[in-house]
Amino acid sequence: MSVSYRQPGAVLIDRRFTVPLDHDAPDGETIELYAREVVATDKAEADLPWLVYLQGGPGFGANRFIGKQAWLGRALKEYRVLLLDQRGTGNSTPANRQTLPLRGGPSEQADYLAHFRADSIVRDCEAIRPTVTGGDRWTVLGQSFGGFCTVTYLSYAPEGLRAALITGGLPSLDAQVDDIYRAAYPRIERKVAAHYARYPQDVERARRIAEYLLAHEVVLPNGYRLTVEAFQSLGNVLGKSDGSHRLHYLLEDAFVRTPQGPALSDAFQEEAQGLLSFAGHPLYALVHEACFGQDPRPTDWAAERVRAEFPQFDAAKTLAGDGPLLFTGESVHPWMFDNDPALRPLRETAGDLAENRGWPPLYDPARLAANEVPVAAAVYHDDMYVDTEHSLRTARSIRGLRTWVTNEFEHDGVRAGGPRVLDRLIAMSRDEV
Repeated sequence: MSVSYRQPGAVLIDRRFTVPLDHDAPDGETIELYAREVVATDKAEADLPWLVYLQGGPGFGANRFIGKQAWLGRALKEYRVLLLDQRGTGNSTPANRQTLPLRGGPSEQADYLAHFRADSIVRDCEAIRPTVTGGDRWTVLGQSFGGFCTVTYLSYAPEGLRAALITGGLPSLDAQVDDIYRAAYPRIERKVAAHYARYPQDVERARRIAEYLLAHEVVLPNGYRLTVEAFQSLGNVLGKSDGSHRLHYLLEDAFVRTPQGPALSDAFQEEAQGLLSFAGHPLYALVHEACFGQDPRPTDWAAERVRAEFPQFDAAKTLAGDGPLLFTGESVHPWMFDNDPALRPLRETAGDLAENRGWPPLYDPARLAANEVPVAAAVYHDDMYVDTEHSLRTARSIRGLRTWVTNEFEHDGVRAGGPRVLDRLIAMSRDEV
């Protein structure tokens, strides 16, 4: 039974659906999907078109808005919105260190997780759409990984779409996973340089913390082993609208005096563990590279392998000289499954996914070239997470797609820009801009 409740300006309904784990075996095992229906209070009884939101990630549930926050307020002016927790996330059947052992050993767990890429998410959407809309098409809004899913949607089930809106999520149609990371490390290096230009005092602060970590074993309160590589990975925040400032405030209060000498403060450790832990989104670490995979060959820990091609990210070598320490971001590495207590039990499972499996294509270039669905995409010129050149090449490959290329926002522009970003994309999809 659906549960209905209210927030300021909005009526919300909890929706639950049962879908096949493997859509090619519809009579086999099933999983549950959760979604939150949201409609403006003054339109609760109106016959409105539907918009389904696909969150970024992978591995994150849909936003938990309060009332009409961010872009949702603009959407509710004309849509009934479905905030979908993609399979394995949020309130949908969870996939984590607590539940995956129910599948069996690492190989069986990896078999299960092989069904958690964009192709399965799109088929989930098509499975529930008739129930939600009565068979009508809907508009999809895809943020980041949700945009990747949207391009898969346009490739394999465009008949379900009235329009497609994409923010920071146009993937390369043909780049292999190694190519993805060869493009990523220089982008990250530019973001780090921009951060140090804004906060030059952070150069010495970051070096001091890294030197301390090379000389001490630090275990955060939640059991996370804070190695120098883990510290560098805090650079993941630099791709967000407030990320540079947040990193600066983290670094400025890192040390406290103790009877044993300087030590990393409790406040620093508390903030760092919140940024580093995968406890709330383990699927991100488990299937991140698989979501880029489109090759019979395994991904084989691509980010770790490719990092070796960029020695400037080696902390020990940096600290032997006098250069700035480079942070990293938007990459998953084997050591994360040793450092993070939420991931340690899944180390072999992650290895199976990375080392023993190839992945089929997620996109159909021929069908995209013949696309008839109105598509509008925001491409963030200085996006740290998604390569701009890859995105623009894809934009040119999708018939009729209209792009808005801007450096006004970072990757989370649909959150930071709120209604204005969505309003522009809707107008673009209707040829009103």
